[in-house]
Amino acid sequence: MRFWFFFFSLLVPAFLSLPVQAQTSQIQDVMLENGLKVLLLENHKSPSVTFQVWYRVGSRNEEDGKSGLSHFLEHMMFKGTPKVGPEEYSRIVAKNGGRSNAFTSADHTVYFATMSREKIGIAIELEADRMANALLDGSYFEPEKKVIMEERRLRTEDNPTAALAEVTGAVAYTVHPYRRPVIGWMGDIEGLSREDLQRHYRRYYVPNNAFIVVAGDFSTPEILSKIKATFGKIPRGPETPKVRVEEVPQRGERRVVLKKEAELPFLLFYYHAPNFKDPDSFALDLLSVVLAGGRSSRLYQELVYHKRLALGVDADYEGLSVDPTVFSITAQVMPDKDPAEVERAIDSLVARMRAELISEKELEKAKNQVEASFVFGQDSVFGQAMRIGQYESVAGWRLLDSYLAGIRKVTAADILKVAKQYLDTDRRTVGTLIPIKEKKQ
Repeated sequence: MRFWFFFFSLLVPAFLSLPVQAQTSQIQDVMLENGLKVLLLENHKSPSVTFQVWYRVGSRNEEDGKSGLSHFLEHMMFKGTPKVGPEEYSRIVAKNGGRSNAFTSADHTVYFATMSREKIGIAIELEADRMANALLDGSYFEPEKKVIMEERRLRTEDNPTAALAEVTGAVAYTVHPYRRPVIGWMGDIEGLSREDLQRHYRRYYVPNNAFIVVAGDFSTPEILSKIKATFGKIPRGPETPKVRVEEVPQRGERRVVLKKEAELPFLLFYYHAPNFKDPDSFALDLLSVVLAGGRSSRLYQELVYHKRLALGVDADYEGLSVDPTVFSITAQVMPDKDPAEVERAIDSLVARMRAELISEKELEKAKNQVEASFVFGQDSVFGQAMRIGQYESVAGWRLLDSYLAGIRKVTAADILKVAKQYLDTDRRTVGTLIPIKEKKQ
C-alpha cells in the first residue's frame, strides 16, 4: 500500500491515530432497496463536501481482446445524457465552484466532485442521471477512441519506464486479468465498438454494483434524502459476472528485457504477494518502508548514497487490491553503470533482509512513518472519502479500524518471515530497460 512519507514522521506519537478511529466510528452505512450502498462521514472542519460514486468494475472485469473497455467507458460517461449535453458535467460543476474528475483502475472506476454544502446536490443529480441515462453517443465514439489512443501513446508507449512496467506485468501474470493494462492494448482499443461499451455499461453501471461515499460538511439526513430521491429510483440490475480466475503459482524466475529509446537503464522487480486481507500484509507494508521509505532507508543508503549505482530507488506493496498482488522494487540506474551490477547490489541487500532481523529502532521508525502517512493522508475530506472507498471496494470499509492496530503488532521476526517467503527469486519477474537510439522513420 503506497503512502507518502513525511520527514518528521519519526516524531509522530501513537495518539495521532485516535482521529482515525473516531472517524470510522462516525461512518453511516446505508443500503438502498436497489442494492446501492451509501457511506456517509460528516466532518465540519472544512466547508466542502466530496461526493464519490464507485463502480466495482475495472480492467480486472474485462475479456481478452476487449482490454481498455472500462477506461473507455469512463471517458464516454462525460458525453452526456438526454438532460445534460456533452462535456457539460464538468462545466456545470466548475461553474458552481466545484472540482470534478474520474479514474479507472484494475478493480474499480470512480467519479467524484468536491463542492460546497449548498451546491453538492448538483453533483448528486448529475451522477444519478448518468448512472441511468448515459447516451454513449455514436458521434463521439470514434473521436474519443483517437483521444484514448493518443493518451496511450503519451503515457505508455512514449514513456520508457511505463512501457517496461506494462510488459513486465504481462509476464508476471500468466492467466489473471491483472496482466492487462488498464488503458488497454492498442490493438484492443482500436477494435472496441460502441456496442461493447453499451453492453459494459448495462452490465456494470447498476446500483447493486456500485456504492457512494460522501465526506465533509453536510447533514446526514439531508444528503441521504437527496441520494434516495435521485439514485433510489434507478432499478436494480442483474447480478454482475464474478471474476474467478486465480493466478497459478510461479515456480521460477521470469525475465523481460525491453530495448527502447530512453535516457537511462531502469530495473523493475515484481514479487507475487497476497493482498491486504492476508495477515502478512502489515509486515509487507513495513518491509517496503524499511527498504525504500525515505533517504535513511536501506535501498537508498546502499544504492544511491554509498555506492552511487542508482539515481533513485523505490519499493512498493500494492496491497489494496481485490486479488493477490505484487511487491515491487525499482531502481533508476546511474549513467555509465551496468544494470547487472545494480541488480547484484539489490539482490545482496534483499538476501540480508531474508537472513537477518532488523533492529527495533529501524522497526519503530518504519511504523512511525506508516502511521504518520495514514493519519495525515486523511487531512482533507477528499482523502477521507478516498480511503473509505478504497477499503470498501476491495474488502469492506470496516477494515480501516484494523490497519494501524495490525501495523503496531508487527515484529522484526514478522518482517524476516515475509521477506523470506515473498522476496524469493522463484516467485519474481525482473524487467530491465535497455536504452537504445531508435532510427528515425
